[in-house]
Amino acid sequence: MDVDVFVAAHRDEWTRLEGLLRRSRRSLTGAEADELVTLYQRTATHLSQLQSAAPDPALIGRLTTLVARARSAVVGSRRSTWRDALGFFTTGFPAACYRTRHWWVPTALLFTALVAGLGWWIADSPDVQARIAAPDDLREMTRPGGSYETYYSSSPAAAFSAQVWTNNAQVAGLSLALGTLLGLPVLWLLLQNAVNVALGVGLMASADRLDVFLGLILPHGLLELTAVFVAAGVGLRLGWTVIDPGPRTRLTALAQEGRAALGMAIGLAVVLLISGVIEGFVTPSGLPTWARVAIGVAAELAFLAYVFILGRRAVAAGETGDVAEADRPAEAPVAA
Repeated sequence: MDVDVFVAAHRDEWTRLEGLLRRSRRSLTGAEADELVTLYQRTATHLSQLQSAAPDPALIGRLTTLVARARSAVVGSRRSTWRDALGFFTTGFPAACYRTRHWWVPTALLFTALVAGLGWWIADSPDVQARIAAPDDLREMTRPGGSYETYYSSSPAAAFSAQVWTNNAQVAGLSLALGTLLGLPVLWLLLQNAVNVALGVGLMASADRLDVFLGLILPHGLLELTAVFVAAGVGLRLGWTVIDPGPRTRLTALAQEGRAALGMAIGLAVVLLISGVIEGFVTPSGLPTWARVAIGVAAELAFLAYVFILGRRAVAAGETGDVAEADRPAEAPVAA
């Protein structure tokens, strides 16, 4: 595409659109209002053509602003309401989780298998244990009342919950944000988490106290790890979008998936807040082990039902997890 020729051919239309936008909508005649809509649609098409064929940052910036102003004039501005938040948590977020299940469910299964394998290796190998820490330190960690048990009651429950939530939300956010780097940083974050969990499994199993460890980690860990798996799966999906955007342009595909990922970061922050509360108040509580684990299982089943029942229905109704159509940048099909 010859940008100079393209600009010369359409400059008058853009100038006319800018002139119409300077006037209040009430002062436009019926014919001028129709013209505004037509010029808005044409300019949106011009913007798509330039983005896909001959990107010019200055020109694209100008047309992006012009299209945004025209869209606001045509469809009007819209304020977010509590109804938007309710719609997000009842349709948008569960739909986004359901749409990405083919990424995060295998991630969860592979993570679990890796933890089991590493945990067994650590538990069955005194040499590996000796490389992790000195024998006295290992006994201190795994003994009754040792650091593995006291960790969850080391701080006041509210402060501990806030600390855990912040840390886990950061991990989930990094998984989402770094997904565009072909998903490689996401795999590294997952590996680090798998090793940390496997250390606890292996060391406590070697001390014949695996049941105690599972009783401590399962109440909050089921929901917490599921949220991390969802974030990692979405990050990996973003990485694959860079490689294979499908029938969309790479920029359009990343914009669509990125907007959905941003919404998922908000939803997952709420999920992790719930798991943080469980970790701060339920895990170190004096409840019987079966009761604490039952609370964790109930929270996990509730989330899975939320995703696979509400999410499936929302996807069947056409929901994708993207922002509302009125809030999306104007897009127009462009011939290859």
